[in-house]
Amino acid sequence: MTDAQAGVHATAAAAEMVQRLVREHGPLALFQSGGCCDGSTPICVLADELPPGTNDRCLGHVAGVPFYIDAEQHRRWGEPGFVLDIGAGAPEGFSIGTRTHHLITRASVPPVPAPGVTGENPPAQDASGADA
Repeated sequence: MTDAQAGVHATAAAAEMVQRLVREHGPLALFQSGGCCDGSTPICVLADELPPGTNDRCLGHVAGVPFYIDAEQHRRWGEPGFVLDIGAGAPEGFSIGTRTHHLITRASVPPVPAPGVTGENPPAQDASGADA
């Protein structure tokens, strides 16, 4: 992993691709999509074409490029961390990529406890199940 900051990490291949895209296109921004037009893939755009909105949260930078996600979406998803990587094939939609590769993310979602489990020791119970 390279250029790691809180919330986003990148594989060496993804960092290299982002560096190449910056050399070819200039300043960029990455936005984690939540569905609809581009599915749940990250969107890579020219930085001045899509400035972050008031609800966009910057999770860190990959090769100097900011990585944003909608704050409410991030909260609903359980505030996962993301690993930026590359996938085969040109990007779909309006995301910048190469003819042979596009950016993808993998989320590392915090574990969801089983119902009733809080991570704390439960109160002691007697054989009937009543609190002791």
